[in-house]
Amino acid sequence: MGCATMDHIFGLPEIPRQPLKYRAREFTAVGGGNAATAAVAIARLGGRPHLIARLGDDPIGDAILRELASRGVDTSLVHRFAGCASHISSILVDDSGDRLIVSYFDPKISHDPAWLPPIPPGVGAVLADAHWPAGVLELFRRAAAAGIPTVLDADMPVCAPELIRASTVAAFSAPGLDAATGVAGISDGLRAAARIGPGTMLATDGANGVFWLDGGELRHQPAHPVHAVDTLGAGDVFHGALALALAEGQTLPAAVAFANAAAAIKVTRFGGRAGVPTRSEVEQLPARGVAQ
Repeated sequence: MGCATMDHIFGLPEIPRQPLKYRAREFTAVGGGNAATAAVAIARLGGRPHLIARLGDDPIGDAILRELASRGVDTSLVHRFAGCASHISSILVDDSGDRLIVSYFDPKISHDPAWLPPIPPGVGAVLADAHWPAGVLELFRRAAAAGIPTVLDADMPVCAPELIRASTVAAFSAPGLDAATGVAGISDGLRAAARIGPGTMLATDGANGVFWLDGGELRHQPAHPVHAVDTLGAGDVFHGALALALAEGQTLPAAVAFANAAAAIKVTRFGGRAGVPTRSEVEQLPARGVAQ
């Protein structure tokens, strides 16, 4: 559950620093958004995702739903608000794979979660980003009552403590962990997060790999050595793959390794979710051992 957008992605040698005119070397228009891209990753990796999202009743929303359906995502739980604009983003990606994102979300779209549908039968895990806190809390409450594990995409915007407390696994980026806890450094930040909630605290740190706490001990999954072309959507692919692996009953270390490999392949490809790998591609990537 969470954000679904239409992304206009421009490739440039570097992120512009001045208010001038620039010509992009590459361009693609593709659906985006944290939860929506995670859902596409789940479908691409062999899962059956249902997406809960809030959209307007405009042509952009139509395009978002068509693109998601074409990628195997069940969008029957998406709610559309009359007279509202759907979420849209313009994204600049430089030659190092870094990106700058400018997005718009219509403030007229309601934050009331009263319309939320029941969790569909057979769901093995629930993943949500932090863009709609009231919706996350209600969905995670229902999941907990049904004994379903919950994964929180705890990246920006800064997560409220109650979202962290409600999650089985809270997966931060390194900057998101710093912002959420106010504590610098992965190890200290994860320990600070663990004082907020009882779930597993995890952080991705790009080329430095993935870190999490296991019974108070810091665990580390090394990153795959790849050439980053486009980091857009890498975190979303990681979260989707992690949720899928947990839904399949994989242990947390195995789920982290699987998600780490999926994200590593994604960053080697331009175009956001257009670069999501298949299951066979992930499973063919050489394993990286987990360091204690």
